Amino acid sequence: MPHRLLNPQTFAAIKDLRLVAKAVVDGFLLGQNQSIRRGAGIEFAQYRSYQPGDDLRQLDWKMFARSDRYYIRESEVDSSVAVRFVVDASGSMAHQDGDLSKLDYARFLVAALAYLATQQGDAVGLFILQENQLVQLAPQQGSQHMQRFFHQLSHVKPNGQFPAADRLAPVFARKRQREITVLVTDMYEQTTEISDTLRKIGAREKDTLLFHLMGRNELEFNYQGQLQFQDLETGQTLQLNPDTQREAYLQHLQTWLQALETETRKKQIHYERFHLHEPLDKALRAFLLSRARQ
Repeated sequence: MPHRLLNPQTFAAIKDLRLVAKAVVDGFLLGQNQSIRRGAGIEFAQYRSYQPGDDLRQLDWKMFARSDRYYIRESEVDSSVAVRFVVDASGSMAHQDGDLSKLDYARFLVAALAYLATQQGDAVGLFILQENQLVQLAPQQGSQHMQRFFHQLSHVKPNGQFPAADRLAPVFARKRQREITVLVTDMYEQTTEISDTLRKIGAREKDTLLFHLMGRNELEFNYQGQLQFQDLETGQTLQLNPDTQREAYLQHLQTWLQALETETRKKQIHYERFHLHEPLDKALRAFLLSRARQ
């Protein structure tokens, strides 16, 4: 059951993002703690394993980092951090693999992480990036702020190209000493606009996570027959036979992916790649590890 709640296909038809987020987070934490037993080195006078319904503000991040398990700390919560979610909503995020688009997956991913962060007591902000507009909600706490957060995330539609880095000053503005930035994108760029943005974010903030979304059909290029492909941002079309191009495509793709991951990690940015049918536990785990370092 918990693993099913992490599968984006399970909740694709649910419109209430907050409900989706709560189900994902509860399923994830429950699944991680089903096999917890008492053992040496755990101070049970102060800690107990997470159970559904527990106040997530008492979840102990540092205990997670040490033990890879989720424990409730029956003491005061540490001071909060600000978590800035930066979401690519350019036209390429409309790419679909089955019933899900990249932007659908990004919605579920960001909603779950934001819910987890706010329940812990952190402030969350949302920056949705498109060619002709920038949706920005500065990191805050509170129920009204979260209503706006989920509303904006629910209603955004992919459109246009990724904006140039010089138009994104609000994304780079720093207001707190303790911040985490999460950039969710498919890294589809016309020149180097996303790479430039990532470089600026990485230079500004030591705790930056890049969640790179791709369709499994992109990763495997499992198309058949003579097809016409269209660039979702420029409208340009290309006719080709995938069977004759698959080997060369996959070689170029692996070269690009390896270079991207290497360059990202050189900048000390945490890199994770996801395909659109992949459960969300990897993203939640990466976020928790980053949060534990604060």
